[in-house]
Amino acid sequence: MKSMTGFAKQQCEVNEKKYTIEIKTLNSKTLDINIKSPSSLRSKELEMRSMLSRLERGKIEVFIAESRSDTTSSTLNTDLLAARYQQAKSLAEKLCTTNPNLFETILAMPDIWDTPTDDEISEEAWQPIAQAFDKAIEEVQQFRQQEGDVLEKDFIKHIDLIEQKLQAIPAYENQRIDTAKERIRRYFAESAIKEIDPNRFEQELIYYLEKLDITEEKIRLAKHIDYFRNTMHTEEGSGKKLGFIAQEMGREINTTGSKANHVEIQKLVVEMKDELEKIKEQLGNIL
Repeated sequence: MKSMTGFAKQQCEVNEKKYTIEIKTLNSKTLDINIKSPSSLRSKELEMRSMLSRLERGKIEVFIAESRSDTTSSTLNTDLLAARYQQAKSLAEKLCTTNPNLFETILAMPDIWDTPTDDEISEEAWQPIAQAFDKAIEEVQQFRQQEGDVLEKDFIKHIDLIEQKLQAIPAYENQRIDTAKERIRRYFAESAIKEIDPNRFEQELIYYLEKLDITEEKIRLAKHIDYFRNTMHTEEGSGKKLGFIAQEMGREINTTGSKANHVEIQKLVVEMKDELEKIKEQLGNIL
């Protein structure tokens, strides 16, 4: 089981440039990829998207920053420097003024220095970046697995509690029969019926109990619990399927509650619904 939440960060240096790759994944019903990268890597976006498809589902946000390493050198444009110096010196002489720091001032102008342009990256330079990108994806997968393991333990805890409460219901079912008998007798008494036909009484009792019978609901709920556990442990990418199973569990729990006709069973139903809601809240995080 994997969560859809993940994060990874990788760095690499290529041609005196440092690349920082960050991948963040969040919940989404589909695979939604958003990539922000330097212009030099735009031509590789299709390849990056193809690599990211391994993440299967979720909102994938990718940010790649490009910075020049400390060893990157800029080249001084000496022709431009000389031209500007002569122009500034001539102007100063015409204005009858002097500037002892004229050379340093011109040297500090940013366009005097030629820096490497952000041309489209070569295939050779792309390879180490692609390797770092691949490592980042693997790191996200590991993060998702760790988060999924935590959620699986949480699901097991809640599903076990639902099963315990389901197994507690039979202890109160005999009381329901006695209550039903008493209600039918009271009905006959209030109807001023002096003589009660035993056969009629049994028919009414059977009819009443059939309406309140929750045997099938208990059996189906128990099967759904087993199916939920099995799916959780054996199937990858089971988030949607677990959501469907949880819906079926909720249906059986609700039907049991509507038929309960007993305060203690009603309490167990409420507690089961509470545990199921806790499961549903986290199912949206499952891949």
